[in-house]
Amino acid sequence: MEDLTEFVLPFVGLKEGQHSFSFEIDTTFFNAFEFSDFNHPAVKVDLLLDKKASLMNFSFKAKGTVGLVCDVSNEIFDFQIDTNLDWIVKFGDAYDDDHDEFLVLPHGSYQVSVAQPIYEMIVLSVPLKKVHPGVLDGTLDSALLKRLEELQPKEEKLENNDPRWDKLKDLL
Repeated sequence: MEDLTEFVLPFVGLKEGQHSFSFEIDTTFFNAFEFSDFNHPAVKVDLLLDKKASLMNFSFKAKGTVGLVCDVSNEIFDFQIDTNLDWIVKFGDAYDDDHDEFLVLPHGSYQVSVAQPIYEMIVLSVPLKKVHPGVLDGTLDSALLKRLEELQPKEEKLENNDPRWDKLKDLL
């Protein structure tokens, strides 16, 4: 994870209280994580750090767009990102990052990297099934969608119904 030094926050010199930070997330950020599922991401992350004597409370807010490939039509579309994350950093005897909501840093630490929570917040805000909005509302004109409609199975009505099945339908 090279080139993520701008996401390392030295908190030792900060006074207790609230501090604001802002980050612009683009392709180079995701390349550092070797993540290439997004096309031309442009996300702005605002961070509000509330520093207290024994812990720090981080509130992340991300807004922007990421380019995704539709799972149905294979078309590229912009997906709107609007998410937030609360993350707590505590101090303890040893480093512990086993929990999603908080991180334990050893006493004497003077900086923390916020790259991993930002990465997870953005990646987890994207749905598992990525569907182009034009597919959902029927406005997307794609040769692939037309071909899928042609190949869709047709319902056939059977003319020679068995009367025993008709009696069962009456039960419904």
